[in-house]
Amino acid sequence: MSLHPIIATPEQIPWIPGSQALGEMSLFQGEETVHFKVLSDRRSEGGGMAQIVRFSPPPGMLIKIVANARSDEHIYILTGGHGDKSGRQRLFPGDYLLHPAGLAHGAFLAIETTGYQVYSGEPDELVDFQVLPIGG
Repeated sequence: MSLHPIIATPEQIPWIPGSQALGEMSLFQGEETVHFKVLSDRRSEGGGMAQIVRFSPPPGMLIKIVANARSDEHIYILTGGHGDKSGRQRLFPGDYLLHPAGLAHGAFLAIETTGYQVYSGEPDELVDFQVLPIGG
């Protein structure tokens, strides 16, 4: 078996609606609030996966996420950022997060945010996903 690099630009990879992976919880009034671009998925070979994810909260709303890390999760914020319940931004483009396997964690996203995520194995177990009024 020979190994070859996989080369693609993100523009060549289609956005996948979040509802395909998360079900209707990622919809708000019928609109998608999450989209993914799966860059690689080597879980069937004992590896992990990499993806670009874009969160699009509706105006005046924020996306609340609570999850458990099933493997090490590396996140690099490309645009936007994470905030608090009031919508105040706390993490910015260029910030890096590591959620080690087993860590319960969460995020509030009040602005459109795009991140690069790499999982060393299985992606997070999603515990809660809600679209809420900012400050609510």
